[in-house]
Amino acid sequence: MPGADAGPALTLGQVGAPHGIAGWVLVRSFTDPPERLLGYDEWQLAAPDGRTRTARLLEGAPYRNGFRVRLEGVTDRTAAEALKGWWVRIPRERLPPLAEGQYYRDDVVGFTVRNVEGVELGKVEYFMDLPAGAVMVVKGRAEHWLPVTKQHVLRVDGGQRLIEVDWPEELA
Repeated sequence: MPGADAGPALTLGQVGAPHGIAGWVLVRSFTDPPERLLGYDEWQLAAPDGRTRTARLLEGAPYRNGFRVRLEGVTDRTAAEALKGWWVRIPRERLPPLAEGQYYRDDVVGFTVRNVEGVELGKVEYFMDLPAGAVMVVKGRAEHWLPVTKQHVLRVDGGQRLIEVDWPEELA
């Protein structure tokens, strides 16, 4: 996921297509619960090519599987289209503390993934949000797309930078 490193800001969403002609955009949230993203009034936007800008959230509402939002300075469809694919990032210091056993996605990128049989599948490269739910993309000898569910992700060890999963090596 471009722009998704564990630096001073974490990636919590992504801008999608424009919605209408007045500058509204559709946004996917990676937060739990998803509406938490709308609680941040200022977003750092990061383009796939590395450009960044700050955007003030003026209003937002649930829409289909995400949100429809209006950002300051984005007043027409052309400006909204220019933001398609940009990552929504929030400074780490503005994020709530996590409960025991919870992690931000950006913080586990690079972790080693090992299955219950002890086979190392590779390292977490990025996450994808699919209609059926989030998947963790792990690259090693093969590429594995693991569903991010309690059934499949059994344990995360931040100290050892290790994720234990219930996922057969053959499913690549």
